[in-house]
Amino acid sequence: MSHPQFDDTIFEAASGLFTLLSTPIRLKIICAVCDGEKNVGELLQQIETTQPNMSQHLSALLKAGVLLRRREGNQMYYRLQSERVATLCRAVCTQVASEFDASQDIASTNRLIPVTLR
Repeated sequence: MSHPQFDDTIFEAASGLFTLLSTPIRLKIICAVCDGEKNVGELLQQIETTQPNMSQHLSALLKAGVLLRRREGNQMYYRLQSERVATLCRAVCTQVASEFDASQDIASTNRLIPVTLR
């Protein structure tokens, strides 16, 4: 099987996306808005953090184009810009969850996470 040739731009862009998604709270935010838009109060009910910390992570996701927001009265509502990010996060988190499931027998060559991180 041949592998496509990628130039440095592709690897840099992928690395940037993984860096953006490398914070657990950002993954939680993406997961929370998968079911529809949420305001900051609703996100804070689902995700244990401070309001300033939540705002910082929402700002990073907005700046990167992962989220969109809209104002309704004095509330800001956040939603996904693209379902593709949710699909990527869901795929990785589902795979990692299966690797933490002791009943799953996954060969080390098929693991995303090293056994030492479990």
